[in-house]
Amino acid sequence: MSEERKTRVRFAPSPTGYLHLGNARTALFNWLFARKRDGDFILRIEDTDQRRSTKAYEESLLRDLRWLKLDWDEGPDTGGAYGPYRQSSRMKLYRNYAHQLVKDGAAYPCFCPPEETDARREEMSSRGEPYRYDGCCRKLSPSRRRALADRGLKPALRFKVRPGEVSVRDLVRGEVKFDSSLLGDFVIMRPDDRPAFNFAVVLDDGLMEITHVIRGEDHLPNTPRQLLLYEALGLPPPRFAHLSLVMSPERKPLSKRRGDYSIHSFQTRGYLPEAVANYLALLGWSPPGREEIFSLKQMVGKFSLEALSPSSAIFDQTKLDWVANSHIRLQDPQRLTDLALPFLKKTGFTKDVVADKKYRWLQQVVETIRDEISCLSQVADYAPIFFQEESIPEEELAAELADDPRKIKMIVRLEESLAAAVPPVPANFWDKLFSRLQDDTGLDGKKLFPLLRLILTGRRRGPELKKILPLLPYELALKRARRAREMTGR
Repeated sequence: MSEERKTRVRFAPSPTGYLHLGNARTALFNWLFARKRDGDFILRIEDTDQRRSTKAYEESLLRDLRWLKLDWDEGPDTGGAYGPYRQSSRMKLYRNYAHQLVKDGAAYPCFCPPEETDARREEMSSRGEPYRYDGCCRKLSPSRRRALADRGLKPALRFKVRPGEVSVRDLVRGEVKFDSSLLGDFVIMRPDDRPAFNFAVVLDDGLMEITHVIRGEDHLPNTPRQLLLYEALGLPPPRFAHLSLVMSPERKPLSKRRGDYSIHSFQTRGYLPEAVANYLALLGWSPPGREEIFSLKQMVGKFSLEALSPSSAIFDQTKLDWVANSHIRLQDPQRLTDLALPFLKKTGFTKDVVADKKYRWLQQVVETIRDEISCLSQVADYAPIFFQEESIPEEELAAELADDPRKIKMIVRLEESLAAAVPPVPANFWDKLFSRLQDDTGLDGKKLFPLLRLILTGRRRGPELKKILPLLPYELALKRARRAREMTGR
């Protein structure tokens, strides 16, 4: 294949489930490869399985790709010179090419009942052998084939596999060789006139002039069959790059049926799209240098197939959250607040219309907690600190008070000071109060501040107390201090 051809890659999902992390990473690597080489990224919908394919899944796929900012140059909704871009709209094309292969002697009708081939497959599987068709119908005479057709039997069409070796020069895995005698003659058209996967994908890739096929390693066993079809059809084959699979923490392949690894689920939880794309890129790709936080534009400049690992990539929630938090820290405060608002509204902390004064306060709240969160739904986890009476954990408070009787005195002084204050309290109110509490009780910061955090936020961990308190409504602070004093019995 000439390297002078314009780079054309494709992402060809089946709309039979939600786009999960593994599929999305394949789309991302294709998109990065195309953009780096100033090529075309094509979206093709492989919907020949009409029983499981749905319009809803297709629309979901398109939404998820757009959310990740992976735009396509040609596709079912944008058109292009090589369409149509849904396999269900290309059925006549598949039939015509299949019948031409029969005329050329490269394929033949197979009348074997599906139950017989299924039984044969199960028998060979029970012996630990890979299934291959025994070539029964390849030997039928033309008259026997006509007789079977006259009886109303609808044949499948099988491709004649030539003897010899098929070599795949994979851009990730190097050269991989296959013995074609182990493949068996395979089906290219089913009895219901639907194309088999290998036949449809070869015609689509060949006729759409795809130069590189970047896909999961689970497709590597299909590649020798596809190369034989390219050869028989007289189409130039693309170059292949088979990616390692993305596995769950339990070392199992991800599934379209499991929504917890779907792109939609991460979007629903409020992960930033740039963070998800960044994390996906790190699954099996080793960028140059030590930096791991990138924008899509930066990834385009750094990406290369040569840096992809052939080893399986394992989903790591901790790493995703670190990447996601890094991107949240980089965001413009206004954008971050706008993205957080739907989650605050959903949980009832804000109303549909937010006044300017409250918006500015919310923006400060979001900026205060941004270092603690990896996704925007977690804003609602910290919101009770600023919005509602937080319950003080009684056992934790009792444990705090048991080691130093001065702490009870501190709680009494805290409640008295807040009760005597006149809201709105000045900006330096909390600093002065803390100094006075230390002077009155003799408690140092290591003993004072953890207790204050527990009383005033109801939590042991979170953003710095000095960042929280200027934003904490005075009434909430007083109620919490009063409740803590009541719990001491004073």
